[in-house]
Amino acid sequence: MSKKAAVYTRTGDKGTTGLYTGERVSKCSTRVESYGNLDEITSALGLARSLVKRDDVKEAIFNVQKLLMSMMADVASLNLPQPYITEEHVKLFESTIDKFDAMLQPLSHFIIPGDSPGAGALDIARTTTRRAERQLLRLNETEPVNPQLLICVNRLSDLCFILARVETEVGVEKEK
Repeated sequence: MSKKAAVYTRTGDKGTTGLYTGERVSKCSTRVESYGNLDEITSALGLARSLVKRDDVKEAIFNVQKLLMSMMADVASLNLPQPYITEEHVKLFESTIDKFDAMLQPLSHFIIPGDSPGAGALDIARTTTRRAERQLLRLNETEPVNPQLLICVNRLSDLCFILARVETEVGVEKEK
């Protein structure tokens, strides 16, 4: 039987953390703040996934959560030979947005969040994503960030908005 790893390592007790590629940086660095914001999106989406009623929305959220792990790895790495996030991921976000947007009528008014628990949680994920995008842009001012990652984060806030609308306006799929 293998030994269970300790939850605490003590390696960060002096205010540093290890990047995915092994380098140690301050926990206050813009890079750490950036992937921490992506981690918050994953949690916000987890809450949303637990609250939404539509199975197709749950599946879309789960797929984004898995992709966010690669997005965080991109940000938590220095000098990657090949970024994890590519143009194909951008296309995936766009096709998912288009699929769900096709279910909706054109928007004719501002939306006040909170029409349902799931839609409200998706709106928190959307605004958390906007904050993460701003932080990644700050990081990009001093250290290059994968341009495809920046596009994906921008698309993710759009996807959260569309999914919240679908959850509210289209309703729950009938059980088979």
